[in-house]
Amino acid sequence: MRLLPTLTKGIALAFIAASPAMAGEAKIYPYPTNVNYCAPGYQPIMLNGVICCGQPTTGVTYRQMMRHPTPRVKKVKQQYSARRSDCPVGSKGCY
Repeated sequence: MRLLPTLTKGIALAFIAASPAMAGEAKIYPYPTNVNYCAPGYQPIMLNGVICCGQPTTGVTYRQMMRHPTPRVKKVKQQYSARRSDCPVGSKGCY
């Protein structure tokens, strides 16, 4: 009878310990270059701004990923017109 609570506590503890690893892995982007000085099977990658050798987890480069197709917002500049004077020629006191 005591085996079931102990087993469920153990499973819950294992799940809690593994949850940070399941939260998501770092995206490793391939780095476009003409030369490859990495070992066979590896290619230049970019990980948190650092270029090193490895295997990318995505198929697009970081620059391609940042060029997502969002439309640019046009800024509308408000135009003000000059105030007209209501002063007829020859009268005193303009408003």
